[in-house]
Amino acid sequence: MQCIILAGGSGTRLWPLSREQYPKQFLPVGDRSLFQRTWARARALAGGDGVWVVTNQAHRYLIRDQVEALGGSCDDAHLLAEPTGRNTLPAIAWAMAALREAGGEATAVVLPSDHLLDDAAFDAIRQAEPLAADRLVTFGVTPTSPHTGYGYIRPGAPLAGGYEVEAFVEKPDAATAGRYVRDGYLWNSGMFLLSTAVFFEELGRLQPAVAGAVAALPPDYGTMPSVSIDYGLLERSGRVAVAPLDAAWSDLGDFAAFASAEPVDADGNAGRALYLDSRDNFVRSEGKRVGLIGVEGLVVVDTDDALLVARKAETGRVRELVEALRAEGDPVVVHHREEHRPWGTYKVLEANGAYKIKRVTVRPGRRLSLQRHHHRSEHWIVVSGTAEVVLEGETRLLAQGESTFVKTGQVHRLGNPGVIPLEVIEVQIGEYLEEDDIVRYEDVYGRS
Repeated sequence: MQCIILAGGSGTRLWPLSREQYPKQFLPVGDRSLFQRTWARARALAGGDGVWVVTNQAHRYLIRDQVEALGGSCDDAHLLAEPTGRNTLPAIAWAMAALREAGGEATAVVLPSDHLLDDAAFDAIRQAEPLAADRLVTFGVTPTSPHTGYGYIRPGAPLAGGYEVEAFVEKPDAATAGRYVRDGYLWNSGMFLLSTAVFFEELGRLQPAVAGAVAALPPDYGTMPSVSIDYGLLERSGRVAVAPLDAAWSDLGDFAAFASAEPVDADGNAGRALYLDSRDNFVRSEGKRVGLIGVEGLVVVDTDDALLVARKAETGRVRELVEALRAEGDPVVVHHREEHRPWGTYKVLEANGAYKIKRVTVRPGRRLSLQRHHHRSEHWIVVSGTAEVVLEGETRLLAQGESTFVKTGQVHRLGNPGVIPLEVIEVQIGEYLEEDDIVRYEDVYGRS
């Protein structure tokens, strides 16, 4: 069995923890991120060479870093970076075409990277494999409550290992959700088991534009329609089965669900805070001490550039808040103050119109592009590690406490030749300090 991990996302539902450039799957839950948990699950199912990841161009190095932190690797052949998002069907079609080209006909389980799933699901996934020989298989989770945030599947006639799908239904209201649970409906998990033979037969019949776009690899995203696998394929095909998944599962679609994955105290509070006469709250704070007095059912999420306070029952509306901020052109929906790059991270510590102060962290063995700036100078101070500095063709090493100055227009590069992270404080001074003031001459990561 092969395994396809879908690792896209817009970072809207768990804002301000998640952002467009750092969506939900990269958030830690316990000692590992959601993506890392999914990667480990995929390795257990498919082995090292059987895992395929579909993401976007902006996140491909985050994927690699998180895989390497688990002691694994994800080469270019198995890391498919979409130039633009086109929903789930094109992403799955590209991965199915790639794995078929690499090894012939196969069966693949498709896993979203931002879901929590108990390992008890492994047996159900393996047992459903015979169903995939002549059907498109989706997994339906046995509901634990009437939930209005999930789509539902109505099972039909029994099959060996599952049921025919009688209908897919959209997210219901509370009364309808209760009826669905009583009538034996299943939650639509967004997980699938697909054989290349059945998948491409149905794809060619029902979505010829997608099938044509992935006929050659890499696919032509200029002609690729944007369509989900549910709407574009499963709801239109007569060859669909649902396999029940009796395992703990959550798509962590809002902070109410996210809080349920955290340990709670005797009053149902999750997160580090001081609680006085307070119940069923969730707090996540990046540095500040938080105290709650006499409140119930609140979500408080504090980052260094944004604060969210909401009733837990209303956190499904966070997307509305993000869209309002996006309409204002606020960059707080796009990135955190700490931004990830192929070589490491940087965090803006302070800025005004004339200067900007950053903490730059370069991972061992990594280096920035060879570049220059038209509008700013930079002063680098090494806080820890060893810096390799290229300045106007000359190379020298800087140790902890040493510094250098890069004048406006000078060609330069910063690298880390050591085995521990390099930490540098960078002071930028100039008339224009945005990230697009970079002229690159060489870049090992292929950026323009």
